[in-house]
Amino acid sequence: MKKYILISMILSICIMPSILAAKDENLIQVAILLDTSNSMDGLIDQAKSQLWKIVNELSAGKKDGKAPRLQVALYEYGNDGIPAGEGHIRMASPLTNDLDKISNELFKLTTNGGSEYCGMVIDSAVKGLKWSKDGNVFKVIFIAGNEPFTQGGSDYTESVKRAVSKGITVNTIFCGNYDEGVNTKWKHGADLSDGTYINIDHNQKIAHINAPQDKEIMKLGEELNKTYVAYGAKGMIKKEMQAEQDKNARTVSEESLVQRSVSKASGQYVNNTWDLVDAVKDSKVKVSDVDEKLLPGEMKKMDRNERDNYIKSKIKERERLQKKINALNAERKIYVDRELKKNGEQNTFDAAILRAVKKQATEKNFKFQ
Repeated sequence: MKKYILISMILSICIMPSILAAKDENLIQVAILLDTSNSMDGLIDQAKSQLWKIVNELSAGKKDGKAPRLQVALYEYGNDGIPAGEGHIRMASPLTNDLDKISNELFKLTTNGGSEYCGMVIDSAVKGLKWSKDGNVFKVIFIAGNEPFTQGGSDYTESVKRAVSKGITVNTIFCGNYDEGVNTKWKHGADLSDGTYINIDHNQKIAHINAPQDKEIMKLGEELNKTYVAYGAKGMIKKEMQAEQDKNARTVSEESLVQRSVSKASGQYVNNTWDLVDAVKDSKVKVSDVDEKLLPGEMKKMDRNERDNYIKSKIKERERLQKKINALNAERKIYVDRELKKNGEQNTFDAAILRAVKKQATEKNFKFQ
């Protein structure tokens, strides 16, 4: 018996790493570090307006024929509203696949101050986030700002080297003149990790393209919300946040709401911690195992079979809507790409991120359209 136990233990040790690798190999981890000092309103506005476009473009990638799993973290730095003892740095969100949380935190950002410590915020992200230890995972930091990269007590060269030791690429986005960014060490910061240095016009107004498919996609996005069944202690809070992020996207532009609707139809938009439909679909729970007290009001009156059928119908309806949105979006992309070519290349926050990711992720065997 001891012999069999020993063999079993050895097999478990050998097999477990490969299981973990299989789980993480399609993972993309992105930490976004935004300067929220007084001069950065334009940068924050660009980030707000293009969050869902970035998500959608990354979702279009493939690795071994499979779509990536995306985790995003958000930091702000250079804001005098954050205590000096904390380096004027705040983790707005850890690495998460809860995209509504990222959107919610992004729309809370305001500018104030400041003292921009690039080395310190990179160090905070490297040490403070739960980065995967799998060498196949694409791990990347984007830091955006407009003051010298050398500010603060933390040596940026050491901070970037610590990132590299964890397999993290550091990309720098300087909000201003290219040569000024070079002279203030933003390019050097990226070069240390074989990252990409890009300068952008953070005050540039993004050209929003209105496509013939937009109205229908937005309408279907609203219908999609009706397929979410909030359960548990925080279910209704999260469902209200979902609706709030729709409103936030709409305040920016109709295109932003269109992009958000497309995101909700993608595999990246997963809410199995509070939505019973996602939870059942992902085999996180069984409807019969959920305490009746945690169910929404309309389900409490149902018997066991009715509850199962109710969730099955929601799953079917969501898949129908998502399929329709994705088909419309495929048509939309053809139209928008044609129109964007007329306007020339964008020199904006989202364009900088997407150019860098698409270039660097290929080294981890990701392929993008």
